[in-house]
Amino acid sequence: MNANLIFENGLLYHHYANTAYPLTPKSFMEYRINDPSQIQNFLTSEWAKADELSLYVHIPFCKVRCNFCEYAVLQDVDICTEDLYVSLLLKEIQMYKAILKDKKIVGFDMGGGTPTKLSAGNLKKITEAITNSFNIQDNVIFSIETTPVIAAKEPEKILEVYEMGYKRISMGIQTVSEKLLNELGREGTTHIYEQATQNIRKAGFKQFNIDLMYGFLHQSNEEFENTIRYAISLNPEYITLYRNRYKGTKLEKEADGVSLYKIICQYRLAYEILLENGYMANEGKNTFSKVKDDYGTSDYLTKRVINGIPYVGMGLGAQSFGMDYLAYNEGAASKQLAKYQNKIENNQFPVQDIYRLPKEESIAKMVSVAFYFGFVDLEAFHNRFGVSFLEHFKNEVEFATQEGLMEIKGNRIFLTKRGADYINGVIPLFYSDKSKVELTELFNKADQRSEGEKEFLKAYRIEDYQRPSLAADIAVFALNNGEMNECNDLSEKRLSVLLIKRGEHPYMNNWALPGGFVKPGESVEQAAYRELQEEAGISEVCLSQLQVFSEPKRDPRGWIVSCSFIALTEGKNLQMQFGEDAIDAQWFDIQYMKLDTSTQEIINGNTTQEQYSLVLTNENTKLTATLDRVATDSLYNKNVKCDILDTKGIAFDHAKILAFAIERIRGEVLH
Repeated sequence: MNANLIFENGLLYHHYANTAYPLTPKSFMEYRINDPSQIQNFLTSEWAKADELSLYVHIPFCKVRCNFCEYAVLQDVDICTEDLYVSLLLKEIQMYKAILKDKKIVGFDMGGGTPTKLSAGNLKKITEAITNSFNIQDNVIFSIETTPVIAAKEPEKILEVYEMGYKRISMGIQTVSEKLLNELGREGTTHIYEQATQNIRKAGFKQFNIDLMYGFLHQSNEEFENTIRYAISLNPEYITLYRNRYKGTKLEKEADGVSLYKIICQYRLAYEILLENGYMANEGKNTFSKVKDDYGTSDYLTKRVINGIPYVGMGLGAQSFGMDYLAYNEGAASKQLAKYQNKIENNQFPVQDIYRLPKEESIAKMVSVAFYFGFVDLEAFHNRFGVSFLEHFKNEVEFATQEGLMEIKGNRIFLTKRGADYINGVIPLFYSDKSKVELTELFNKADQRSEGEKEFLKAYRIEDYQRPSLAADIAVFALNNGEMNECNDLSEKRLSVLLIKRGEHPYMNNWALPGGFVKPGESVEQAAYRELQEEAGISEVCLSQLQVFSEPKRDPRGWIVSCSFIALTEGKNLQMQFGEDAIDAQWFDIQYMKLDTSTQEIINGNTTQEQYSLVLTNENTKLTATLDRVATDSLYNKNVKCDILDTKGIAFDHAKILAFAIERIRGEVLH
């Protein structure tokens, strides 16, 4: 499929196009093994293919299920339920012991949920079962997760966890915004965070990670920056950024209200602050480390992401990824314990869904998660699949490198700064063909504007801005098919205009003139040149002021006044590269004409009323608008009023701005 189209669809559907693969729970149904009696033999044959693997144990218990949580979690259960679960988990461990035998275990994580919600006794039972049942390599560092409240209030348990052999611990702060914590259903204060950190250090942990989250609808950049700086003050070795993924959470309805532009801004904000404070990561990487030559992630995750090492997940809803299969345990969909318990008690593997994957799906799964680190290791890919990444994805790599999204360094291909910004467009380039089609179909079915924009506008606070806000919009035209002085007929000249596709609400995914808000300390002209450079990569044009557009309702965010500018070039030869909140930039040919059959011309004194059709087209897209134009002539001047009667695909009142700009060119250049 066309790489540019896939890239664009990934950006437009960025809440789904991420490191999680496949796209939906139904994506792999054609590969599903439907006969439960085949599962044990299938698992035995699959794991015979692997020499080494990692283990993940899922503990699905939390005091409260956070509103952003997408995982299999049971909230506020009693001790008896926890004891029952541990007994079931120990039986599952024994089932895998029979299959995995002496295979090398190169990583082990216990996650959740909240593993440390279990008693120290139950944690010890699970840990001993893992160490006694599998061939864990000597250099493997065990990793576990906790919450600030448990780490602060149960220091003895944190010490016992360390003494069990867990040398890396991860604690989720997520945010220090009290308002946002309340919305997310979390408990937390700076006192709790500091006491938790102190207890973790006292226990002996020297590999301490703090998780932070971003991309919430009601999370401001200022709140996120405060959280980052506070996390840095706790001095952990590692800080990991998790973007809220919405899918399958209580906040899912808010997803479309969060623009890609907001995501880019918040990741970029965090990246710059963390690097300034000694935390290192390549572009696009989620975990930042203060320790030299340390990725900051657990052995389980590091080997999974870089080397594509297969893994077995045990516990409610856990995921496993073998050499040629993907599986989810019971509870992944229902978030309930009953079916998991029933299968374990009947000596069956507690598998909800298991898929026999074709090679291209295994490849897509590995590569998608590789972007958690912001690069693909070419040697590891070849070792895992026996093919060259650069050859297998020749067209995609060519597109990504030519567009400045990725670059090859040694034996790895990395995201650039631009690629990190647009990672959600880069990842689906390496999907299977089937998933690329699915992504396109998902986008085509989605209502990209109405509901998402409603959610965005609910959270938008116009009072945070000085009113009226001032913006600059720029109409850049190309005059093609000959030199400017050869002809005076606009229709023969093939006039084209530069438009950008918006990556930000409102009118996200609609086409607009390049432009944006004037920043403090700059003139409107400076803002116009800056926005043209940031959104389209263009600087070699001469701008002249067109007109001010100030109707109170021209922008749904509030009263925003636009000072418009115009530029004219002799051909579409400008070097463009879209950026900032623009997710595409293209030239559109223009047809602007008076409607002969559907308009009335009324002459009343010196007033003329007409209707005009505006059609903008290129190879892939057609945009239209119908405008009502009323011109009033007096002795000394001429006043023109223009109203948009109908518009399709053109954002804001930019069809009106274009109408004035086209008439300016007709009057000053072509006659």
